[in-house]
Amino acid sequence: MKSAQVKITTVLIILFLGVTACTSPADISGTLHGLKKENVKIYLIQPDALKHVAASYLGKVIDSAVVASEGNFEFHNLPTTKEPVLLELAVQPTGKSGNYLQNDDPKTANYMPIVWQSGETLQISAEYNNFQQSFTIDNPSDINTTLLELRDLKLEAYRTNLANKQWQVEEGDELLAKEHAILQYRTVLMTFAENTPHLLPAIIALRWVSPENDYERVPEFLVDQCSKWQKIQPDHPWVKQLCKESAPANLPVLIGDEFPNVELPTITKDTVSLRDSLGKKLTIVDLWASWCAPCRLENRNVLVPLYDEYHDQGLQIVAYALESNEASWKAAAERDGADRWLQASDLQGDDAPFLKKIRVRTIPSNFILDSNGVVIAKNLHGEELMDLVKNNFEK
Repeated sequence: MKSAQVKITTVLIILFLGVTACTSPADISGTLHGLKKENVKIYLIQPDALKHVAASYLGKVIDSAVVASEGNFEFHNLPTTKEPVLLELAVQPTGKSGNYLQNDDPKTANYMPIVWQSGETLQISAEYNNFQQSFTIDNPSDINTTLLELRDLKLEAYRTNLANKQWQVEEGDELLAKEHAILQYRTVLMTFAENTPHLLPAIIALRWVSPENDYERVPEFLVDQCSKWQKIQPDHPWVKQLCKESAPANLPVLIGDEFPNVELPTITKDTVSLRDSLGKKLTIVDLWASWCAPCRLENRNVLVPLYDEYHDQGLQIVAYALESNEASWKAAAERDGADRWLQASDLQGDDAPFLKKIRVRTIPSNFILDSNGVVIAKNLHGEELMDLVKNNFEK
């Protein structure tokens, strides 16, 4: 009889614990609106490293939930940590992995980063087809409010600079226009990261600048972010990873750096020292190629007029060509009028040792140096480059 009582008591305790667990409030719950199909799943993702943030297939799926027919979902399997943790919620189209994140268009992005802290409950609402754009949190904390503000800034920057743009990138001016628009979009995110007092939203902004982790065009931004957060949260693992990424050996020559002095083989079969070739006032180190349409336009429309007007006043241009065919290089330089200034190449194409030395992979690219060989500006083209040169010679 006692044995039966013990069994009954045990069953009741188990049932009680089960009911308690099922009725305890979810750490994260919400409603997904606009569902037009069944068995939609929403995933909870935890990035373990800086490069995993806002990156497809890299974050760790720690929980998932089937969205009920009325749109409700709940998460109970949250990390056991006392510190605030960055998580990502993602709804997935059919056939996609739980940690697939769509970054091409903020209007249709399928995920949203949030910050969660132990003991906190988050109530979320979003539309299925424009998850990130419509994402809201009831009574969000300061840090989640900041993330929502960042989301809005990104969306507006995208609408202003990139939405519905169709560039014909085979045309030189169109490619430069696209690059300028991308830089304008990135600048909004970089300005946010520079000004926010919150590390995790700054990390999101940094990763949204380039989910592909390519900061070749904005390396100074990485350096500045390392400097900022190293003073505030030096022990955070992502700050340490950020500072490792922003080490000089991993980045192109920075504004404020002294440009490396290298020996360059010229189109006339000579070898020149870059340091000995500096202009008395300014030097443009121009990276180009005969097959690069925007480079060719820059030669004819910008560099030739600048050289003709300011060379006698102390402007020098040193061009390095990513060529493997000497005849094509010479023909392009002569046709563009670019044989007026120093032309150099190792004729090793993309494997050029000079590019490895200055850690550049993308052209058109340039560095503007002062009379001492210090970089004062980079990657200026068209009117921006012409204005910089003109202002330096006429001030």
